[in-house]
Amino acid sequence: MSVVKPFSLPIIDISMLANNDPKQWEPVISAIDEACRNSGFFYVVGHGIPVEQFTAVQEMASQFFALDESEKQQIDIEKSRNHRGWGKVSAEQLDPDGPKDFKETFDMALDLSSHHPQVKRCPALYGPNQYPKMDGFIQLMQQQYELSQQVAIKILKAMALALDLESDFFSKNFDCPISVLRLIQYPPQDHNNGAGAHTDYGCITLLYQDATGGLQVQNKEGDWLDAEPVPNSFVVNIGDLMQRWTNDRYKSTPHRVMSPKQNTTRFSMPFFVEPNFDTQVSTISSCLDLGEHVQYPPTTAGDWILSRFEQTYAYRSESELN
Repeated sequence: MSVVKPFSLPIIDISMLANNDPKQWEPVISAIDEACRNSGFFYVVGHGIPVEQFTAVQEMASQFFALDESEKQQIDIEKSRNHRGWGKVSAEQLDPDGPKDFKETFDMALDLSSHHPQVKRCPALYGPNQYPKMDGFIQLMQQQYELSQQVAIKILKAMALALDLESDFFSKNFDCPISVLRLIQYPPQDHNNGAGAHTDYGCITLLYQDATGGLQVQNKEGDWLDAEPVPNSFVVNIGDLMQRWTNDRYKSTPHRVMSPKQNTTRFSMPFFVEPNFDTQVSTISSCLDLGEHVQYPPTTAGDWILSRFEQTYAYRSESELN
């Protein structure tokens, strides 16, 4: 597939979603609904997170990835039962038919004690985080996690209303979510496989990206189009769970990342918005026309996420065999 000129994703100001009058939400709801149905991708601004927060996180991430590898190996994600910590370059292969991804990562989620009842029930996705020994790292990342979750809840409420549901239809399932905050550094290289073509696993993803560029989205014709960075924005995209929930009304769109080729690195920070492990996901009735066939069998959020992890991470599938 050829790459064509950059294209314009909708840029949606969601600041009105903080208004106490739901009538003020209507233009935002309409814009989000249209984007979810057409491209599955859009930018949001007016989200309420100050640019200074993103700058601080990016500087902290740069310091983390610059640590000696022996330090990062102390929190290697392959040593984690619940998929938390540092991921080395080539640890992930998002496109099963392509090469391994050329990126370095750090994953965190809800930081729960190993004695928490939910951890005992679902140890594969809940539990303690692994953190580097860096001053201020834990506080800053936990703050970013909470701020991102707040933005996600606003968007999920707007999506629910767009689908003629109660505003809390999705958000009520987020009191103990399996959402993941990830830091990613893409080193420069001559090849293109920063991250292979894939769709995301969960409900939606909020992506902060630096000014380097490299994100590409596949359109309905199969062409790969550049999604240029927009300052102080999130790129929002629909994930597989939401596509299943809405019977393809909202599209989970393939995307990929091209590695930087100059003497630079690319930084991005996706927040994967995933509900409680036990959340039941079955086709929403308002997403079915009369006589329309249900595309997907019911599942739970946790079962779906685990099935996708096992396809993507060699160390997880290997551990199942040992």
